Amino acid sequence: MTEFSALGDSTEWQKDFERRLRASYAAAGLGAAAAERKLKGVRDGIGDWTVAEITDAGTRVGYVAVAVADDNGTLAGRIGDLRVDAPQADRGHEQAARAWAEVWCAERGARRLDVRLIEPAEELFDGYSVRGQTRMRLITSPPEPLDGVTARPMTEAEYPQWLASEKVAYVGDIVRAGTLSPEEAVRKSDRDFAELIPEGLATPDNTFLVLEAAGEQIGTGWLKHGFLPDVTYGYALHVHEQHRGKGYGRAAMAAGEQATLAAGDSALMFTVWGGNEVAMNLYTSAGYRVMEENRSIGLPRTADSGSAA
Repeated sequence: MTEFSALGDSTEWQKDFERRLRASYAAAGLGAAAAERKLKGVRDGIGDWTVAEITDAGTRVGYVAVAVADDNGTLAGRIGDLRVDAPQADRGHEQAARAWAEVWCAERGARRLDVRLIEPAEELFDGYSVRGQTRMRLITSPPEPLDGVTARPMTEAEYPQWLASEKVAYVGDIVRAGTLSPEEAVRKSDRDFAELIPEGLATPDNTFLVLEAAGEQIGTGWLKHGFLPDVTYGYALHVHEQHRGKGYGRAAMAAGEQATLAAGDSALMFTVWGGNEVAMNLYTSAGYRVMEENRSIGLPRTADSGSAA
């Protein structure tokens, strides 16, 4: 019988958890400095997690880590980790731990449960909706530009319209992914843009691009350089709707990769929101690997929920 007991000292679990995170980041292509920076962000939140030992007949078989916190006015649960030792895998302990986590979070008022997957676990969380993916690719050589497509810096005159459009698109992505209500998404959009680019086009270490073909604007781009050591983060690379389906998506990515190299970085990272299958397929075909995937489900569940201890 699978049982759960909260740990008073989670030092052993944390060492193993950080080791697995490092291995996952390295497999995705992150350098050591970037991996440590990303790991620090995870480590800073671990203090709020409850870590439970998973046992079977008194023998430890793994760990599950959970937390509940406010997320834009809604209590959300999180499975920070769910690990069953290899010799004990596929004996039902994973399903029992997932069910325990769902009930533990629901009993504490969570209306949603999130999980970040860094290792293959799609079957275990098959009923959870994909909310987003972090994808990355090492840029080992300058990309081949698409004939007829050019990228230039955005002008001050173009910036206000671009900003308004990006905010609307961001809200749409959040709502489509099922993360927040439209009203909550608007508030988050306003906060995030104010924090990320407080000086507009003059915000340091940011590149704002306009993509053109045959003298016509076909898209825009926004990248943050040094987001992690040697890593540029692509906040947005968009092709306008009327120009989609013409191969310009690859051209936009090539422009982002060129800007990444020009800034001295060697990897480009994106977040792809759940529900955007077109973008996911494009990134897959271009060699961008999934480094992390976020999924979630509404709480409480009415089936397969187990009992919390």
